[in-house]
Amino acid sequence: MNTPRPKRTRQRAAAKAFRPSLDAQALAAAETAAGHRFRDKALFIRALTHPSAVSPSDSVQHANQRLEFLGDRVLNLVIAERLIERRRNESEGDLAPRLNRLVKKGACAEAFRHLGLGGFLLMSDSEIASGGRERESTLGDACEAVIAAIYLDGGLAPARKFIERGWAPQFANGPAETKDPKTLLQEWAQGKGHPLPDYIVLSRSGPDHAPEYEVEVRIADNGAATATGPSKRDAERHAAAAMLKTIREQND
Repeated sequence: MNTPRPKRTRQRAAAKAFRPSLDAQALAAAETAAGHRFRDKALFIRALTHPSAVSPSDSVQHANQRLEFLGDRVLNLVIAERLIERRRNESEGDLAPRLNRLVKKGACAEAFRHLGLGGFLLMSDSEIASGGRERESTLGDACEAVIAAIYLDGGLAPARKFIERGWAPQFANGPAETKDPKTLLQEWAQGKGHPLPDYIVLSRSGPDHAPEYEVEVRIADNGAATATGPSKRDAERHAAAAMLKTIREQND
């Protein structure tokens, strides 16, 4: 006679058996949006799986964080190669800020939205309720993960095609100014003889996998501006951009 397994063992087995997925129709639509028909469907689903959709013990193997790590490197390679080919007379100092602008998390999120992939993300109900489908860091991470999945499934050529499609509006409409807002604000302060900008972290909220920082930037006798971002660096950049906007409006 078979001995029934203890309840806790059955619960662990049930939890282990659960894997987020898309039905056949949704998966086909997601592949169409990505512009790539996957041989390994599970790889694509993993790229679309937010860590909140699986248990912490399964996140390394079944969420998209490791793919995000690889996709970031593939994206940097493709964008750097594109800049080298199309901007033959620019120095490394000119190319670097262009690269940074096109590979930052916000640019990835914008590309993901442009391709219409956000609705296919797999995440927990609580993550969705907290705005996960619109969160810039979440969309950016998923975009990098999809780039990695395409690269692993089909090689560099289809990954490059995905990037060319996703980033097309940014390639066409990129701002003329390529310097980081923090650099621009520092240069403005120095040019006016003011102290350098002072950045202060006001708060950090959200879970570890999706934090949100609030940062204030202040220049003595010139007011302050606050902004938020998925990292301290992004929040500082956004705050600097907000202050530059205020300065320009005051001078108009």
